[in-house]
Amino acid sequence: MSVLERYEPLVDDVDAFRAACERPLPSVVRVNTIKTTVERARAALDEAWLPGLLRLPDTQPGANWPYVQGWLHGQEEVSALPAEVLDPQPGERVWDACAAPGSKTTQLAALMDDTGLVVATDSNLGRISALRSNTERLGVTDVAVTVEDARNHSLKPFGGEPYDRTLVDAPCSCEGTIRKNPDALERWSLDHVEGIAGTQKGILKRAVEATREGGTVVYSTCTFAPEENEAVLDFVLGERPCRLVAFDVPLDSTPGITEWQGESFDESVTRAKRIYPHHNDTGGFFCAKLEVTG
Repeated sequence: MSVLERYEPLVDDVDAFRAACERPLPSVVRVNTIKTTVERARAALDEAWLPGLLRLPDTQPGANWPYVQGWLHGQEEVSALPAEVLDPQPGERVWDACAAPGSKTTQLAALMDDTGLVVATDSNLGRISALRSNTERLGVTDVAVTVEDARNHSLKPFGGEPYDRTLVDAPCSCEGTIRKNPDALERWSLDHVEGIAGTQKGILKRAVEATREGGTVVYSTCTFAPEENEAVLDFVLGERPCRLVAFDVPLDSTPGITEWQGESFDESVTRAKRIYPHHNDTGGFFCAKLEVTG
């Protein structure tokens, strides 16, 4: 059985799903509102497809002067969803638990008008350099970078107070990125899926612990695997005081699933959203929104 064949029972149109996975991914950039406006960037490029996002006609995201100037940042549509769902407000304390190379970190900063605090954490020193480079190019000033395992994140360096909101765009098996990274499936193994799911559970548990009561945690991955999506949510719902809440996105999606290969998950996982490549001509994605209840 191929990797994609594994997920055919979950999709509505198998042929369309496979065809979309085989097509190259369109080039998309996010407008950096810290430095410019959507209108100014649109005048330099093409018409907007989603608010704050521009699809580029036959060019690479970094092959233009607005990108070098820090007006734009290469970021596909589905990658921009988690920060929008988190909805950080100016002046808040926000933790980006798996931050590098910084697309979502800098998006969070822009949504907050570059005020408050965004703590950007990653354990990979090589990727940290890209995170720092992107924050500098985009003119972000409210980000503090930490190099650590998110499962052991400490609040002490930042006053010890819990965060208002936390984003966990978790490391995953990356099946949903095959339109831009075809070799993702060549490296795929069930052992890796099951192993990385343990890391995801630990990070999401820490995210709930580090966020204040009434605060928001968004969990996302770029994989189709229920082991890394609904199963992770189901586990944390049983371990920490939190609940899944409904939310809207400007893309077609399907609800999270409650059963997979003999396993059953909490009914509330249907409030999460699965995004398949053939529904919006994007990559594959999973996103869930949690409220901390204690």
